[in-house]
Amino acid sequence: MWKLTRPDNQHDKLTRDNLLDLQDHHLVRVELVREDQRQVWVLTKRGHSEAKRLLEPKGIRVSALREEKYDPVTGELLGTSYDDHSAAVTSTAAELHRAGIGHRLGFATEIPHRLAVGYVQRADLVVRAPEAGVPVLLLEIDRRTEDAHDLVTKLRRYWEWGRLLPKDAAKLIVDLVRSRPGAIADVDHEQRLWRRFYPPTGREGLVPVAFVFADTSEAKVDNTVKVLEEAGRRYWAPRRYESYYQEAITAKDYSQAVPVVVTTLEQLTEHGAGAAVWRRLGRDGERTLTDALDNPDGDALYRRQYARAEADAERRRAAEREARRPVCKRCGGKFTDERWEEITMHRTAVRAGDKSMCGPCHADDVTRQEAATEAARLEAAAPPAPEDDPEPGRGRGWFRRRP
Repeated sequence: MWKLTRPDNQHDKLTRDNLLDLQDHHLVRVELVREDQRQVWVLTKRGHSEAKRLLEPKGIRVSALREEKYDPVTGELLGTSYDDHSAAVTSTAAELHRAGIGHRLGFATEIPHRLAVGYVQRADLVVRAPEAGVPVLLLEIDRRTEDAHDLVTKLRRYWEWGRLLPKDAAKLIVDLVRSRPGAIADVDHEQRLWRRFYPPTGREGLVPVAFVFADTSEAKVDNTVKVLEEAGRRYWAPRRYESYYQEAITAKDYSQAVPVVVTTLEQLTEHGAGAAVWRRLGRDGERTLTDALDNPDGDALYRRQYARAEADAERRRAAEREARRPVCKRCGGKFTDERWEEITMHRTAVRAGDKSMCGPCHADDVTRQEAATEAARLEAAAPPAPEDDPEPGRGRGWFRRRP
């Protein structure tokens, strides 16, 4: 409570004084004292009623009332089942809030996610911190009381929930998803059920999930993470982009994956949730939460690589086309695009003349041919010249006068 409400205070006196004041007004009570002497405070029935009246109109859900019951024989307070797991959940929320990740009223616990088969997967903690670059994050707090494969099952359920359609989905989309396995991958996230509950994540993929391990050894954490990586690969691992330029594309498709990060409560407490204490499954090293959730090898890289591959392919196609460009057998010059198209297109090839000559040479031939044709026409149209007399003196002597 102290860390969550007053993260900047170096001691809990102010929080304790406020709780004592609320206790005097019968709004809260001490349920139990832990081994480390920390007290666990809960709302009384009166306090729970006032909290609902204050918070629920603002859209803030209030947890169920923890009724105060006593053993009829011993008089001992019953129902003090606020265990170490619940304390770890609250401490995780406090560390996130202390690092500026989430407003104190932006946390919710035990949030249900109902699957198609009717099973409800409850998230230990949900934080919404858009101002910190984390619009939504589902957290599972594990004190190693669960088997590693149980955590894989939880991951699978979150993955399945992220692939559900709302009940009022369009019939065309429903039929598409039913038509073949994996067709849900073709349905935009805006049309899926999870977007009815949570805002866009600002990144590729489904709603991110964080596993926070508490009160356990480093070796157990390493073994658990190894199982999550190997057995849960189908749910967190990105796919290869399907592209015509396969060799040029190294980017990964995270669109259908659940981003999974892991850390420990001890790291959060020692270094702070804003430090480089988060590790993303499938990657080496620890980073800040936003860096771990980002996908530098994802969609943005794909767009750059695709554009570069497309430009390279266009240059290659242009070079190959240039190498095929015909050369004129007369002058040795390369054909223009217009002349090349003229000799290859069916509608113009029949009038292209000698296809081994470029446009200017072909034009010269046409000009000469037209000139020769015109000369022949003119010669044919001219009147015939008078014939010469082969014996010019003969005949004229017949009519000469005698002297």
